[in-house]
Amino acid sequence: MERNRILPVILVAAAIAAVCAPVQAQTAQASSGTQVKVRPVPEKAPPMPFPPGSETPGRVYALEFRSADQMTEKDRLLEADTESSIQERTTWAGMDFNGGNWSYKQLVCPALPNHLFLQFTRNNGAGDVSIFSASVPRNGEGRVRIIPIQRRGYSLFSPAPINALTISAFNHIRGEEHPDKAPDWLTTGLCYAALAGARPQAALLADEPEDQKFPAAMPAIMEIPNRGGAIIKFADVAAPSRPMKWTMTFNGKGRLLKATHAPATMITAKAVPQTAMDVKGKPVPQTIVDLNAKKTP
Repeated sequence: MERNRILPVILVAAAIAAVCAPVQAQTAQASSGTQVKVRPVPEKAPPMPFPPGSETPGRVYALEFRSADQMTEKDRLLEADTESSIQERTTWAGMDFNGGNWSYKQLVCPALPNHLFLQFTRNNGAGDVSIFSASVPRNGEGRVRIIPIQRRGYSLFSPAPINALTISAFNHIRGEEHPDKAPDWLTTGLCYAALAGARPQAALLADEPEDQKFPAAMPAIMEIPNRGGAIIKFADVAAPSRPMKWTMTFNGKGRLLKATHAPATMITAKAVPQTAMDVKGKPVPQTIVDLNAKKTP
């Protein structure tokens, strides 16, 4: 009977010894100076919707606007087929698409190639101009969307560049794109500005460092915060007399969270002519020492 009681105690002691043995071996190994291999845990990289180096813009960068007669036949047919859908979308905004003479131009956006972008304008004279942008999916995967910009000279709700409806429509458009490569961050920002009513042209760094002497405006940059995502900044210098600074904040999945639009600060430099200066110095009398002269006692 006593023997049966001792057996479980022996088994428990053996199990504890089996667990402690590797720990004691590692402690002894560390104390003996033997190097212990530790597998490093790689630091998690922040999510980046626009990987650095995904675009290489030129000295002058602007989007293309085409008149109706400059468009391809395929795009003109797509516009004609979707006019009823465009009319339906503009009804809720009171754009009165049926009334008056509307004209349109195509916005060619290389960053969003799977959509046809159109900008409609009705000009009834000073103070009575209506403008909106329309997005039409080319492959049928998505829906027609409009972005109101002005109605009879006034902004709808809030200015289109910072409007939550503009941001939402832009995110849906990008979600319908299904890109097969990393998106171009600068062109993406320019496309947003154009859909919101601008004709943007970004200020960029010079191709050669020696040419970058007196930049007139902030060059286009992309910042990647520690938490991930991206902040795109560029100055629209299409109108030199009124440059505008754009800032767009994206999360790690590439969703636009916020857009700001404000006058940009221009950097001006004035060349100072070089003036020749005649510096007159006072002559110092030279002393000649005769090394052969004897010292006077």
